[in-house]
Amino acid sequence: MWHRRNYFVLFLLMALLLAIGIWVFRIISGKVLYVDQLTRDFVEKLDDTAVFTFFRWVTELGSGTFLTPFTILMALVLWFLFRDWLPALVFALGTLSSHGLNILIKHLVERERPSIFVAANAEGFSFPSGHAMIPMVCYGLLAYFLAKKLTSSRAVLIAQISLALLVFMIGISRYIINVHYLTDVLAGFIFGFIYLIGLIYLYEWLQYLRYPSQG
Repeated sequence: MWHRRNYFVLFLLMALLLAIGIWVFRIISGKVLYVDQLTRDFVEKLDDTAVFTFFRWVTELGSGTFLTPFTILMALVLWFLFRDWLPALVFALGTLSSHGLNILIKHLVERERPSIFVAANAEGFSFPSGHAMIPMVCYGLLAYFLAKKLTSSRAVLIAQISLALLVFMIGISRYIINVHYLTDVLAGFIFGFIYLIGLIYLYEWLQYLRYPSQG
């Protein structure tokens, strides 16, 4: 029998998917989402400010140039920490596949960006933001696996809060530098979160199959 936590997670995921579905329907219909209408003026005033410059650098922590070697390095670190290939494999393939899923969704929705910024990896379609979705999976999985190895509950809390803040900063940077609408970023967070939860459940299921006595 499922625990109450499982039902809550399932309900939350369904609610989030419903919200995303409404957004996608309106985008495909050629309508501008209300959230984006209300938030465009603010971000357009940030161009050439210190805030823009700060987030311009933050956004690089979600770029392929950074995440590719980072993912490889962290996969090796996880393999060493766990003395097991499965955490490293789930982390690496989970991060890689989230990129493929992001590209697939973008081509299905085909939303144009508010602006093109090649130097910031801002080309192609806009919805959902890859810089919100992929770091959610990458850093989220890292937080999950580190929590299993850190012995101090305080250290676990600090690591999780730090990585969650990093994910938020990277995602919101795409809105701040005006290469994504705010709903692109929110959708990226939601898709990334759903995929992250799925990968965690997949890992725990595979672990149960390998070591049923520990279940």
